[in-house]
Amino acid sequence: MESRINYAIVGLFVVVLTSGLLWFAYWLASDGGQDNYAEYHVYMQESVAGLSADAAVKYRGVDVGTVKRMMLDPDNPEQVLLVLRIRNDTPVTTATRATIRFYGVTGLGYVELQGNERKAPRLKPEPGKIPVIPSTASTMTRLDEGLTGLADQANRMLTRINLLLSDENLQAFSSLMQEARRLAIHLREQTTRLRELIDKGVVMEEEVIQAFATVQTSADTVESMADTLRSTYGELGQDLQQKMQAGFENLQQLLEELSVLTREMQRSVREFNSAPADILFRRSSPRPGPGEKP
Repeated sequence: MESRINYAIVGLFVVVLTSGLLWFAYWLASDGGQDNYAEYHVYMQESVAGLSADAAVKYRGVDVGTVKRMMLDPDNPEQVLLVLRIRNDTPVTTATRATIRFYGVTGLGYVELQGNERKAPRLKPEPGKIPVIPSTASTMTRLDEGLTGLADQANRMLTRINLLLSDENLQAFSSLMQEARRLAIHLREQTTRLRELIDKGVVMEEEVIQAFATVQTSADTVESMADTLRSTYGELGQDLQQKMQAGFENLQQLLEELSVLTREMQRSVREFNSAPADILFRRSSPRPGPGEKP
């Protein structure tokens, strides 16, 4: 009786264990509760070396999913398509960006999600399409690009330095230095001459100042002479005006006398014409003037 009971317990245990294994296998086959996860696509323009399937997906360092698949983009072989499984409670928004990072110096990579705007809307899939998370270049890629650009600039700089330090340029620079030396010697000589010229200029300036003082004195003298001449010409003009006025008065009186004389001569000529013998034989007294008695 005891052996039958033990077999029944063992059989029940085997059935329960088998059922549990079958349910667990089904759960794994259905991606372990896929309803709690969502798929996203990420297109990488850089190499994904160091990243593998089932690699972790982190949001600010917290595990939020895994990389489900990696493949070349069928539409553009120059980029890699990553299929991510991310928990639904992860705040994936339109501002979220995906980048590849690495664990220390091991070379193993993972996908890091970063969101820069708290108020950005959630990233929702379009009907019949899987939402796409934009990607950004990884730190190593940016560092590699920066070092490549720096190396290019260094090469260009070295090329220019080599051109600058060529034998022809060095010879030209040596000639330029010799010319500069000769120019410095010539400038030193010209400086001495310039100093002498400045000294002469100072003396000349003093002489010019003295000449200006003399000219000022002469100008004062000339102005005084002009005042004297102005007063003399004024007196002479006034005297000449008086004399001319007196001459005009005498001339006017003379003209009046000549007018009277002319009238007398005309009267005498008329009398002579009327009676020429009266001049010899007739005595006549002059006619009385107005108010006189004959």
